[in-house]
Amino acid sequence: MTQPRDGGRADGQQLKVLGAWPSPFVNRVRVALHLKGLDYENVEEDLVNKSELLLASNPVHKKVPVLLHAGRPVPVPESLVILEYLDDAFPAAGPALLPADPFDRAVARFWAAFVDGKNICMTQLHGAMVAVLMGPTEEARAAATEDTFAALDALEGALKECSGGKGFFGGDAPGYLDAAFGGFVGWLRAWDKIAGVTLLDAGRVPLLAAWAERFAALDAAKGVIPEPDHLAEFAKVLQARAAAAAAAGN
Repeated sequence: MTQPRDGGRADGQQLKVLGAWPSPFVNRVRVALHLKGLDYENVEEDLVNKSELLLASNPVHKKVPVLLHAGRPVPVPESLVILEYLDDAFPAAGPALLPADPFDRAVARFWAAFVDGKNICMTQLHGAMVAVLMGPTEEARAAATEDTFAALDALEGALKECSGGKGFFGGDAPGYLDAAFGGFVGWLRAWDKIAGVTLLDAGRVPLLAAWAERFAALDAAKGVIPEPDHLAEFAKVLQARAAAAAAAGN
């Protein structure tokens, strides 16, 4: 269990995050809390032996992240919902994550859902990366790698559109979509160690490559975004578990 840098006091009401360090969905919530200057307690979960608190707080999906506010779990323990909840619950803690303009808010929500794989008509980033990591054959992993590049190409265009030529998806400062996508920066930077492929290739996605460097350098991201070597070791564990499960099923 660790405590991050001091921030706002959340109106005197304790915030607690149940999470796991490799999770991009957990890390986007933690970055968002830092961006808003909110104090919170970070509780590292063992996802093999889940705590009673996690099981009671998220009894349906039994997954992280879960945000507890004054002892109560946010009703929908889903990371993008949690980001919006932080804006709604703490309007005085700034800056706001979502844009003020309704059109810009809709665009940010669309691309955040794209990152997570919720726009079923398009190639999505998260699903493609999982397929590269866990694909059963070399051919399947190669196809998933191409899907991953296609998703990053789309996000390169989104960054150009949303940023208006500035440093972040949110413009001059990071916002909702920066936090949503930024949770994946550690994995993107580790991919050459995991799969032998450079995803943040400045020759292919120059805007994203530069954005990732700016994002990782933010105080809000430091201590949250995992180091590539740590993620590469964790990926080996996941792949070994998947191989053992496949062998047991045959």
